[in-house]
Amino acid sequence: MLKVGVVGVGHLGKHHARIFASIDNCQLVGIYDKVSERAEEIAKLYNVKSFVTYEEMLKEVEAVDIAATTTWHYNLAKPALENGCHVFLEKPITSTKEQADELLKIADEKKLKIQVGHIERFNPVILQCVEDIHNPMFIESHRLAPFTPRGSDVPVVLDLMIHDIDLIMSFVPSKIKEIRASGVGILTPSIDIANARLEFENGAIANVTASRISMKRERKIRFFQKDAYISVDFQNKKVNLLKKSANIYAVLPQILAGSTDFNPEDLVDMKEIIAPEGGKDALTMELESFVNAVNQDKKPVVDGYAGAAALDVALQIMDIIEYKKMKF
Repeated sequence: MLKVGVVGVGHLGKHHARIFASIDNCQLVGIYDKVSERAEEIAKLYNVKSFVTYEEMLKEVEAVDIAATTTWHYNLAKPALENGCHVFLEKPITSTKEQADELLKIADEKKLKIQVGHIERFNPVILQCVEDIHNPMFIESHRLAPFTPRGSDVPVVLDLMIHDIDLIMSFVPSKIKEIRASGVGILTPSIDIANARLEFENGAIANVTASRISMKRERKIRFFQKDAYISVDFQNKKVNLLKKSANIYAVLPQILAGSTDFNPEDLVDMKEIIAPEGGKDALTMELESFVNAVNQDKKPVVDGYAGAAALDVALQIMDIIEYKKMKF
């Protein structure tokens, strides 16, 4: 039974506490929040301890789940690691690459696990098509939402785009060679809408757009590869999968000869996949995977290095945008 403490029980943290309280092979020991009344409220729901200080929590747990705001990630994760605790961190891993690198160094020295909350890796709709995505050469993603105050304290690149950055990097087996980006702040002093073009050493290209000032919600990512086109609609929980048909080589000579007498299904197999209803949600699977990674001493699905890599790209995108603003 992995002894877990949850740090920060606001919008996200309260759900983390609920899920840890329900996982069989772990024990939710207690809650810590800088707003003591909030910690006490959530602790009472699950009959666990409300810790007065963070230091007190670290003496009684084996792992901490940090769902506090990003600016606190480093200051909370570092003492946890130094006290021998495994760490789950909501995304992004930290505010700076240097902070992330230091956490990784401590974790490696003490043989501890860090998992970062890039939840889309566990999205049921992605899990429906993950086996079909192989070496995509062009990827296009759109993550658009109407404005809300929550999350607006950081640029949209760190709030929304980083989800797709992590997903794309998990599917493209190559390093990034060049980044181009543009973005503007409209409702906040920060970046509210951004677009980035990522070019990989293997020739793959990713075009990534994120906005928190849109009139509609849209969360889609499309993969183009040698044998298939895969369109993932996170919002409507479905996948459209087009693959080269096994019959294509039988009809291709006729088509090349000018014939129009063929069935489109002889060229491509088209399939729509709907994510199953009633199964575990992405957050539950994500936190269960963290518990299993610790208990079974295996690499987390989204380890600290993956989280740091996504952060590094996101920060480069932000630097490029800020440089353009200064230049023009």
